[in-house]
Amino acid sequence: MVNIAVTVAYSHAPRQVCVVQLAMPTGSTVGQAVEGSGLLARFPDLQIEHGSVGIWGRKTALDHPLRDQDRVEIWRALKVDPKVARRERFKKQGASSAGLFAQRRSGAKSGY
Repeated sequence: MVNIAVTVAYSHAPRQVCVVQLAMPTGSTVGQAVEGSGLLARFPDLQIEHGSVGIWGRKTALDHPLRDQDRVEIWRALKVDPKVARRERFKKQGASSAGLFAQRRSGAKSGY
């Protein structure tokens, strides 16, 4: 039986990535690679859900077949919505000192 080389990566904390190299049989799926990596046992709070796994940064299903040299990535759930975080940063900076609103022409409409 021919084996394929697969990498499984999981970032359990910011700037900390666990990478596991595997040799899987041809026809293996993403779910089998995640189970075979041992990351589920190493990180008991890790939840594999729809949308939290991908290959090379593209979301994929757990039953998707793997190809040689695929990199399976397991993503953490976001703690803060990026849109909310941006609004909070903008609010903290103040509207008068950021972006388009920093240099308003006299007599111009707001936002121009």
